[in-house]
Amino acid sequence: MYNVPFHTTDLKNKKFLVTGAAGFIGSHIVEYLLKYGAAEVRGMDNLLTGRQSNIDLFLSNPSYKFFKGDICSIDDCNKACEGVDYVFHQAALGSVPRSIKDPVATNRINIDGFLNMFVASRDAKVKRVVYASSSSVYGDHPGLPKVEDKTGNPLSPYAVTKKANELYARVFANVYEMEIIGLRYFNIFGPRQDPNGVYAAVIPLFISLLSKGEAPAINGDGKQTRDFTYVENAVQANIRAMFTENKEALNRVYNVAVGENFSLIDLCRHLQEIIGSNVEPTHRGDRPGDIRNSLADISLAENMFGYKPQVRFHEGLEYTVASFLQKQV
Repeated sequence: MYNVPFHTTDLKNKKFLVTGAAGFIGSHIVEYLLKYGAAEVRGMDNLLTGRQSNIDLFLSNPSYKFFKGDICSIDDCNKACEGVDYVFHQAALGSVPRSIKDPVATNRINIDGFLNMFVASRDAKVKRVVYASSSSVYGDHPGLPKVEDKTGNPLSPYAVTKKANELYARVFANVYEMEIIGLRYFNIFGPRQDPNGVYAAVIPLFISLLSKGEAPAINGDGKQTRDFTYVENAVQANIRAMFTENKEALNRVYNVAVGENFSLIDLCRHLQEIIGSNVEPTHRGDRPGDIRNSLADISLAENMFGYKPQVRFHEGLEYTVASFLQKQV
């Protein structure tokens, strides 16, 4: 991946912090920065949901420094930000169902931890922060495609935390004159996404089950749609947002997606075709807190900092299945 760079800036004298570096998207950002010669890439993670294997991939690179730390500790955040030029803030406690089961932990990590990182970034005088928001902030707004300035009421504690992140980011940009960009991820998927656990994302979970000849369970009728977005597109958005020279692009939030949506039934059919499985899915009840349909308007990110997704849905699924099955061999 990343055979063509998404930046024109020379990285050899720049230092980066990636929070959530042992996680799915964070580890891909680390990979990109190291591939293109960053002077130092500092990864921070407490390994609550991140995986050691995502750290071990890069430890042989002398430019990679891993710091086991918790964003809920302001001391850890200060240490992680010391001497850093740029911060990619990816650390969070994901999953809508998990937030419904444990809203206190979700709030503590996603809001208190977020605030700690922003205070530490401010105090370290970092040049720019790019942070992960979520399409969940659109809540019950019925409009499609989703446009950044039209959001509804949040449907889960997780969505509340991401909305709060965006509000804090706007205040920090205005009050402390920080350069900040938020990215609303739409169902990011790809290699290294964890298929295990009760809160596993749908694509790695379905790949895992179908590859073992087991039937995946679809919530509801399966006609709900998502703008599934391959992880390389998310990395592109992060890199372009971090290095854009367009001052009008700063201190805003952007959709990161492909601009196409597919139903869960479509997803299952595509995966059956790629894996070569004829196992049919089962159906169960709707999941509380879920948005019915999701489709992004990505024109703002395209116009403001040149984001243009390069990997479409089916191609991304093929890459993801190949990566997952290779690990099983």
